Amino acid sequence: MKDRSLVIAGARMIDPASGREGHGAVLVRDGRIADVAWGAAPDAPEGAERIDGTGLVLSPGLIDMHAFAGEPGAEHRETLKSASEAAAAGGVTTLVAMPQTNPPVDDPAIVDFIRRRARDTAIVNVLPAAALTKGRAGQEMTEFGLLREAGAIAFSDGDRSVTNAMVMRRALTYARDIGGLIVHHVEDPDLVGPGVMNEGERASRLGLHGIPHAAETVVLERDIRLVGLTGARYHAAKISCTESLDVLRRARAAGLPITAGVSINSLTLNENDIGDYRTFLKVAPPLRAEDERLAVVAALSEGLIDVVVSDHDPQDVETKRLPFAEAENGAVGLETLLSAGLRLVEAGQIALPRLLAAMTSAPAAILGIEAGRLAVGAPADLILFDPDEPYVLDKADLRSRAKNTPFDEARLQGRVKKTLVAGRVVHG
Repeated sequence: MKDRSLVIAGARMIDPASGREGHGAVLVRDGRIADVAWGAAPDAPEGAERIDGTGLVLSPGLIDMHAFAGEPGAEHRETLKSASEAAAAGGVTTLVAMPQTNPPVDDPAIVDFIRRRARDTAIVNVLPAAALTKGRAGQEMTEFGLLREAGAIAFSDGDRSVTNAMVMRRALTYARDIGGLIVHHVEDPDLVGPGVMNEGERASRLGLHGIPHAAETVVLERDIRLVGLTGARYHAAKISCTESLDVLRRARAAGLPITAGVSINSLTLNENDIGDYRTFLKVAPPLRAEDERLAVVAALSEGLIDVVVSDHDPQDVETKRLPFAEAENGAVGLETLLSAGLRLVEAGQIALPRLLAAMTSAPAAILGIEAGRLAVGAPADLILFDPDEPYVLDKADLRSRAKNTPFDEARLQGRVKKTLVAGRVVHG
């Protein structure tokens, strides 16, 4: 869109960063927002392209802080190209690619590879997260400074926890000194053990080993104390139970620099949805009981939980078409992130601006990027969507290479009509 202008008019605009909402128009020029006119039309140059947003919602593009994009080493599950196409279809304009690739993203050369590969093949913004420890083995820190210089947006071991408290303390200390962000998967593998779903009556009835809440809260409690020692910026990747919410409240009351996310799966599904061993609903953390789900939704609504993530984790047929206990964790989620979240809006459990804030301005603030706002000078990463359009999801229609969606044949509502990245239409 360089040297070209675009006007999006007539839409209901929501700016989650400021909380402002109303009808108006946006002028885009050279990939950025040049004007935001609330209740009016901006002064547009002659010949500017126009998009009619009547009946639609215009908001910043979604920012997904937790997605697996496949490359390098797992291209059979997903590629940066296919992940970006799935993201664009779901209204995600920026995604953070987790480091559990093969090899893992523990070397500056791999960070550089992902950035170059994304530049050449992806249609949305891809921000690589670097591994927290070498080989994601949890024993030796990676070279944070070099990885950050190469373009790493954050440091995480992806779907693994660092169980060694001293390694974690050193990582937090070094991250603090360079202004880095630690994103941690809070789940103790020893307490998980052979567990494959939420511990409780439902697991017993299905004859499956359960995962206790303590597997999450023990790690989170430890990390909170280490943040208190170091003062580092820390983000708990995916919270799923009430005990963790209590830990978060104490941390916030103490003024610690801690933020938290939640998977869209934990917000919209519960352990009963597993039904007769549906492996597409085997995820980590596991789906909890309904009262836990409602508590997490309430925590998101009040702002205790900051961001919502897709937890996009494509798996192939060979790893999912197995007995439940043997199947891999993971579900695709980029394309259904917004639609699934709108279930909560329809149920009156959360306001639309708050949901959008958790998917746009909040992750942008945590990551320290310019996106996530309807403001002059911001990147023109925008989406137009119909929040009321119903549809039944057919997994065959997904752009992702993998089809392991927990929402297959589910009734959803909310269709993304157009997705723009840097002012260029990449979907719709």
